[in-house]
Amino acid sequence: GDLLLTCTGDLSRNRNVGIQLGRGHSIEKIESEMFMVAEGVKTTKSIYDLAQKIDVKTPILNEVYNIIYLGKDCLTAVQDLLARELGPE
Repeated sequence: GDLLLTCTGDLSRNRNVGIQLGRGHSIEKIESEMFMVAEGVKTTKSIYDLAQKIDVKTPILNEVYNIIYLGKDCLTAVQDLLARELGPE
């Protein structure tokens, strides 16, 4: 239930961050206007760092990380995901 609400609920902080990123706002701007923490932002970095450390391929996570932490455009991230060679994941 929590995952469903995080992804679809109008009050979800993580969903709101994703919508704002999709609209082209920077994570700095988004976080400066929030009164509460969106846990998914820091969780993305933690999981990304762990995946790099143990050498696990995480193409979707990598693009989310690139959007949040490197300022990659969301449309470009989706296009890159769709253009990549298929893998076992």
